[in-house]
Amino acid sequence: MKISIERATLLKALAQAQSVVERRNTIPILANVLIEAEGNTVSFRATDLDIEVVDRAPAMVERPGATTVSAVMLHEIIRKLPDGALVALTEDAASGRLTIAAGKSTFSLATLPREDFPVMASSEYSSNFAAPAPVLRRLFDKAKFAISTEETRYYLNGVYMHVSTGDVGAVLRCVATDGHRLARIDAPLPEGAQGMPGVIVPRKTVNELKKLLDDDSAEIAVSVSETKVRFATPAITLTSKVIDGTFPDYTRVIPTGNTRRLEVDATEFAKAVDRVATVSSERSRAVKLALDEDRLILSVNAPDSGAAEEELAVAYGDERLEIGFNAKYLLEIASQVDRENAVFLFNSSGDPTLMREGNDMSAVYVVMPMRV
Repeated sequence: MKISIERATLLKALAQAQSVVERRNTIPILANVLIEAEGNTVSFRATDLDIEVVDRAPAMVERPGATTVSAVMLHEIIRKLPDGALVALTEDAASGRLTIAAGKSTFSLATLPREDFPVMASSEYSSNFAAPAPVLRRLFDKAKFAISTEETRYYLNGVYMHVSTGDVGAVLRCVATDGHRLARIDAPLPEGAQGMPGVIVPRKTVNELKKLLDDDSAEIAVSVSETKVRFATPAITLTSKVIDGTFPDYTRVIPTGNTRRLEVDATEFAKAVDRVATVSSERSRAVKLALDEDRLILSVNAPDSGAAEEELAVAYGDERLEIGFNAKYLLEIASQVDRENAVFLFNSSGDPTLMREGNDMSAVYVVMPMRV
């Protein structure tokens, strides 16, 4: 194999591949990227056996072929080369080496045979549809902060993507929860997604997907089966196993009878929470909200470190209420608001609180209170 490729193009393709590779591997070839050159295209394939990413880039292919080489090492070399460099990759099968040459720099890396590289078995996808990148980005970005990190509840370690019924009919919905907070985000149902099986997309896949959804003008082809999910653009294909488990009935924890309504400037609220939380104890991070007519007082009282209080002008017309929350959860939820105002709906100091962005019902968040 012998190819020439522009540094920036090569770096972009390798960045996605090397981030899938697990740093600590018991199987040496899983630390490698499979490079395949044919026609005027070179593809870079990486896998950790749960996720597989294939990134294709244009290149001058003098001699087609394929080999595997350390993904992280190759990425580091290319990253450190000067901008605008033309990179030549030449494989010598006899010596088991890949030579990287650019300008006056030359590197030689050990290779492993391409035959040993595991390729994810292809799946029969029961649903295929296309969605604009910004739509999918919003669904996953706004939900992922609520993914659980508790390994014992593995079925909560991802985003549940499924078809549901929203206020405007059938919707494509993403839900994530860790038992303390919940995010439920809706988007119009794309054509062809009607019979899609509900799947739990793992946390690592959600993070990798972010790179795929960067381009606002991209149309993403989505394929779903009971065991796998695939997201593809003409250049990149990301295939992932889904979490084998049943996502709990989240509708039971979304309150419907919360009538006490607080409307607040989302940015001002987040800044105020952040300020008063500075003195909260690391362990509890508790912030108390005291609500009165058009007035909100945020306070923290940590006997070991100190106390803080801040008042905000808000829109609130119900009876007085005092309720406590974990500051981190409040900040994460407030940071999801794209509009100017956040609307909180309370019932009592012991019941879950609902939050949404203005009157937009397509994004709903639930946070559990804590004793303060």
